[in-house]
Amino acid sequence: MGSLESGDLRTGDIARRVGCSVQQVRNLERDGVLPPATRTAKGYRNYGETHLRSALAYRALVAGTGPTEAKKIVRAVHRSPLPEVLALLDAAHARLDAERADLGQAKDAARAISGEPLEDVRASDSMSVSELAAALGVRPSTLRHWDAEGVVVPDRDPTRGTRLYTPAQVRDARIVHQLRKAGYRIAPLRALMPQLRRARRTEDVLAALAARDADITARSKALLDGAAALSALLSGRC
Repeated sequence: MGSLESGDLRTGDIARRVGCSVQQVRNLERDGVLPPATRTAKGYRNYGETHLRSALAYRALVAGTGPTEAKKIVRAVHRSPLPEVLALLDAAHARLDAERADLGQAKDAARAISGEPLEDVRASDSMSVSELAAALGVRPSTLRHWDAEGVVVPDRDPTRGTRLYTPAQVRDARIVHQLRKAGYRIAPLRALMPQLRRARRTEDVLAALAARDADITARSKALLDGAAALSALLSGRC
């Protein structure tokens, strides 16, 4: 195997050290995450320290920002001034910080919403789609989308056929609204909401938010590791 110091690493060497496939290494070069490799007399790719550090930085960043943003950040190291590179990293940290703030608000809201009594309600307490949308501060089309996706499915007015949300369904909509603000996508909510409807306990809602909290923490740690790898890459850029 080629040595890091000699600068004659092959594609397989990079793949083994980074923990990816040979094709992924070639794809990273194609996408500009790795600088263009030199070629040997026989046409084989020839990589060096910068290529290895670029691949390691990308791998570390993927867990924190996702592959698209990770590629953008590492490409900037090779193409852009330092302030632009740091601005991209700052933006990634800021997004995580915003998610944490939204999650904190969602936890507080979920505690209050989950404690609302649903017994002894009257049919007159039901809400139309426009009334519920106004109460939540969302568009009626959002509620229709949740209905179409099976996340919050209302009853239908027996006479007019319009959507009619019972108090229990209103509560579901309020929980979904808070979880969406905390970053939950529709697909996970489609699987989560039936469990919450069956349990009807504060602990279940908070457990769902705790899982989101753990995900943010993991991505934040990954971003920290990615920043360290970027620092090593930047140190060799000058």
